[in-house]
Amino acid sequence: MLDDRPVEEWIAQYGESHQHPVNRLCHTIGIPLIALSLPLFLVLFLRPAWWPIPVAMFTVGWIFQIVGHAIEGKAPEFFKDWRFLLVGLRWWVAKIRGHA
Repeated sequence: MLDDRPVEEWIAQYGESHQHPVNRLCHTIGIPLIALSLPLFLVLFLRPAWWPIPVAMFTVGWIFQIVGHAIEGKAPEFFKDWRFLLVGLRWWVAKIRGHA
C-alpha cells in the first residue's frame, strides 16, 4: 500500500518534517489519541450515548497535530501524499521504541 519503498524510508521522511521538539511532543500525544478514537467510534453502535468520548479524542488529537505543525512551520506530509496518514502511527511506535 505504501509502494515499494521500505517502511523505514517512509518513517524517515515523516520524521524530517517533525524536527521541532514541541511538534514531536504534540504528535506523541495527538497520534495515539486519534488512533484510539477510531475503534471507539465502532463502540457507538452498542453505546450511542458515548459519542462524546471518541469525538473529543479525535478532535483533541488533531488539534495537537495542527498546533505542532504551526510551531514547526511546515505543512503535514499528508498534504503532499495521503499515504502519510498511515505512516504517523508507525512513526509514533518507532519514536516510543527509540528508533525515530
